[in-house]
Amino acid sequence: MLKQLSAQDAQFLYTQTANNLTHIMGVYIYDPATAPGGFVRFKDIIRHVESRVHTSPLFKRRLHRLPFDMDHPYWVEDEHFDIEAHMSHARLPEPGDWRQFCIAVARWFSKPMDMNRPLWDIYIIEGLDRIPGIPKGSFAMLHRVHHAAVDGASGAHAFIAMSDIDAKGTPAIAEPPPVEELGKAPSSAETISRAWSASMQSPVKFMNALMKMSPAIISSARRSIAEGGMTAGVPETRFNVPVGPHKMFDATTVALADVAEIRKKVPGATVNDVVLTTVGGALRKYLAKHKELPKDSLVAVAPINLRGKGGKASKPGNQVSAMSVPIRTDIADPLARLAAIRDYTVEAKEAKAGVSARIMTDLSQHIPGATMAAVARLVTSERFAVRGTNLFISNVPGAQVPLYLAGAQLVQQHGMAPLANNMGLFVATPSYNGRIAFSLISERAVMPDIAFFRECIEESFADLMAAVPKPEKPKAATAEPKPVAKPKPKPKAVQKPAAKPKVKPVAKANATGKTPRK
Repeated sequence: MLKQLSAQDAQFLYTQTANNLTHIMGVYIYDPATAPGGFVRFKDIIRHVESRVHTSPLFKRRLHRLPFDMDHPYWVEDEHFDIEAHMSHARLPEPGDWRQFCIAVARWFSKPMDMNRPLWDIYIIEGLDRIPGIPKGSFAMLHRVHHAAVDGASGAHAFIAMSDIDAKGTPAIAEPPPVEELGKAPSSAETISRAWSASMQSPVKFMNALMKMSPAIISSARRSIAEGGMTAGVPETRFNVPVGPHKMFDATTVALADVAEIRKKVPGATVNDVVLTTVGGALRKYLAKHKELPKDSLVAVAPINLRGKGGKASKPGNQVSAMSVPIRTDIADPLARLAAIRDYTVEAKEAKAGVSARIMTDLSQHIPGATMAAVARLVTSERFAVRGTNLFISNVPGAQVPLYLAGAQLVQQHGMAPLANNMGLFVATPSYNGRIAFSLISERAVMPDIAFFRECIEESFADLMAAVPKPEKPKAATAEPKPVAKPKPKPKAVQKPAAKPKVKPVAKANATGKTPRK
């Protein structure tokens, strides 16, 4: 059965350039002390991964792209699949410290993927013994997957499906999804027929979708015009420039228990609010140090998972939208910043702030492949890329129990994602086993001192930990006025009844009719 990429998946192919590679990468550090014998060989890792390739169709399917992108590409089975072609390893060069590790990670992330094979690969790095906080003998696994194949949620699921819940090799997902038939490449006649049919139906489907969504589109357009367009409220910073090919990486982790303590200081705040506040404080410190802090708040784009609670993350592909969030770099007080972000996100959740992105996502399903490819390349180019945000912040929850690979225990997890023109900073914050990582991705010309920005993240989080909520100001006490004695009412004068006039008794007449004399 032929399976074609959705419009949203295909966008990540159309927008890829030599400087803007659109793959994502997980950075996983393992301690082999839990494995049998206390060590893990490279061939043990290959054998383990090979035993799990059936858990997701992305491992064995490759792209079948059409000439001139006349229609969206197809997923087909890789008839030459060889797992060792997707896996390689190396040792960290001297001095083998954290800085050397970050350089090695960034260089691997900056390399293009082989687009003629299934869109994933694994790079093992050994020699991490001199990194503080990393157990001796540990190794790192850099797992790249193209964004056309997965989004954050489905990528995290694919990784968990490849993991175990103990050192004995018990799969983390007991029942993998049924094996999906990948299909063969379509013939030329079939390709042309399907592309022609899609092109003919696209205008009708597009207009139907447009009519259904017209009230939302009109409302969104009016709001955008009233606010000054897409760049309204987005200050111009060093991150809003064309990005080059040389990426930078650094990271730090904090305890989720500490995040929970910070949340209690501002009622109603979420984990995501704390993440946004931490990044906002760090950027305030970083830009102030470089004397580049704008008066207006920086604006971040945060993803919205469109799968819903019942959505299956096991299904590869992209089902995401996004919303813009001011991260209040204009507020110095950390808890006041957190309260302001909480107030905004409460009102600007998916149904409100993400409407424009959702509309475009839905409408893009009905745009012909060739048209969409041309438009996507145009609007993300150096010349025409819009300054709609300053940075991207992604928070993907992970497993909160220890995971294993070939018997080795996962001790740290980080994430990397693509940059774009006019968006030269990405902060990925995956969580794992009681900790959350701040993974920082930028470009050498944009943020050459990325280690300093990592220190700013640590200081910003420490500020939130140390901040004391201000008690609500009690109402000013006022002296109670003494009761004013009411004047006693004067007793009303008792009026004596008027004297009745004395009436002389009338003498009774006698029988004779005469009144008797006295």
